[in-house]
Amino acid sequence: MPLHQVYINKTSKFLPNKPIANDEMELYLGYVNGKPSKSKNIVLRNNGIKQRYYAADKNGNATHTNYGMTALAVEALFVDSSMPIEDLQMLTCGTSCPDQLMPSHAVMVHGELKGASSMEVISPSGNCCSGMHALKYAYMAIKCGEVENAACSGSERISPILKSSCFENEITNLSILEENPYLSFEKDFLRWMLSDGAAAFLLQNKPNENGISLRIDWIEAVSFANKSEACMYMGSDKLPDGSLKSYLDFSKDEIENKSVMNIKQDVKLLSKNIVSLGFDKLSDVFAKKGFDIDTIDYFLPHMSSEFFRSKIAENLKSNGINIPNEKWFTNLTTIGNVGAGSIYIMVEDLFKSGKLKKGQKILLVVPESSRFSYAFSLLTVC
Repeated sequence: MPLHQVYINKTSKFLPNKPIANDEMELYLGYVNGKPSKSKNIVLRNNGIKQRYYAADKNGNATHTNYGMTALAVEALFVDSSMPIEDLQMLTCGTSCPDQLMPSHAVMVHGELKGASSMEVISPSGNCCSGMHALKYAYMAIKCGEVENAACSGSERISPILKSSCFENEITNLSILEENPYLSFEKDFLRWMLSDGAAAFLLQNKPNENGISLRIDWIEAVSFANKSEACMYMGSDKLPDGSLKSYLDFSKDEIENKSVMNIKQDVKLLSKNIVSLGFDKLSDVFAKKGFDIDTIDYFLPHMSSEFFRSKIAENLKSNGINIPNEKWFTNLTTIGNVGAGSIYIMVEDLFKSGKLKKGQKILLVVPESSRFSYAFSLLTVC
């Protein structure tokens, strides 16, 4: 059976409510111990984010669900489209924080879609890479001829676990934060970085007849869990030997007292591995594909913080990969870190920017710190 080409023919995003500026954040998330954060400005200066989106009002009340935002993004793919949503053959949805443990995130999205037919539905678990895994599953299904089209998505609704009620203390030694910004990642850095939202792609086995499409040339993914213990975790607690103890094995009181359901991060592992493991691997991927980096026109790295920009650039150069700054395309400062949805939103913004020309090549890089997984993809404008 011949393999098919796979194209991203439409993109969409849904960002809830109005953008929230840095000085408004605690109006939505609340004040820890009734006081403004002393570390917020340092963290924001390092991450470079100017605004983000929350699926909540100023009273902390939810305005949207994760699956609801994702459904809105998927439905937008079929507005002014020659393909009706009832012809959609597959749905794959990645997220770090589904609204519920069961049913799966993707089936909840499917249940919200107006006019959709019965179809195969997949929910990759994980964190930032879950959105890329959703893309790869849909890509492989079309490439193998299982289906002719698919919608895939990445989304997050992280704001509920950023509320002040989830944090009892903050880092208060500002001089330590100034000397070592990695420490700001340990406690409440996520409060000043993460954002809510959803985005989606429509994949088909033929390019658009009018306008541009993005051909997916390849998608590569790798996990280094065999080399490192968990770095970022939620719904568990790390034991002295580096293993994780599940929330299922804690009492109700322990879950609350130990903040088991909060996101935690091992900053020592983060600083040691997050750039080096993934971007060292990128040179191996290029060698495997016989790919010339000089042919890249746009480089889209998913970065949780602008703090990592220079470190990524330094690592790339040390591996003989030179990507000039003018080829980098990010929207972190205006969107925030939407986890599994970030790379989708970056592609969506670039796709609709009017900048793309046929023949140009776009490199996507998505790192995930949970236990150090990475995903890479090459797209060609056609």
